[in-house]
Amino acid sequence: MNASQVHASNSTPPSLQHQQSQIQIQESENPKEIDYSERAQWLRAAVLGANDGLVSIASLMLGVGAVNRSLRPMIVSGLAGLVAGACSMAIGEFVSVYAQHDIELAQIKREKEDKEAALTKEEKDSLPNPAQAAGASALAFATGALLPLLSGAFIRPWEIRLAVVCVVTALALAGFGAAGAILGGANAKKSAARVLLGGLAAMAISFGVLRLFALALHESSSSII
Repeated sequence: MNASQVHASNSTPPSLQHQQSQIQIQESENPKEIDYSERAQWLRAAVLGANDGLVSIASLMLGVGAVNRSLRPMIVSGLAGLVAGACSMAIGEFVSVYAQHDIELAQIKREKEDKEAALTKEEKDSLPNPAQAAGASALAFATGALLPLLSGAFIRPWEIRLAVVCVVTALALAGFGAAGAILGGANAKKSAARVLLGGLAAMAISFGVLRLFALALHESSSSII
């Protein structure tokens, strides 16, 4: 330390030094808070895609299982639902985000003084990416759909197969709901319960409606014979 620095430090009033030390302590004790709103868009897409894949495929498999006890129809229906659902999610997300991209791009151009000027790197980075959003949505859907599909793929007894699909799906629903809440800074228990109850209701309705249809079809066939 040179003489000028020593003189500067010695000339600082004790009250100012105390205030500076207090500010440093407060900054160290209170780190920068996380802005959860910045996570909202990608978190919503990821949680929505995974939950949609999970509930859709589980409900589809349970509905088919209510009519047909064989293993193969359940697996084929689940696989078909996975492929169709992932493609549907990707296309829907691509169209939606591309519309948002066009709106934001038009707004940026309106605010620029030179309408013909090229976009800066910061402006390009601020625009949403439709292809990235479509890929993420399809991947999230497929990830959620694989859980009920794989859980019931190798179990031949009908009752055990349905029970395993229901249990695995319920645990995954609660896990996805809690994980989304934690990442978003919300209440994990409430979110997990909300997602779990919604998924169980969808599966119960799918199984119940198809089971009633199977019984009605069986009764009508018996009466004809």
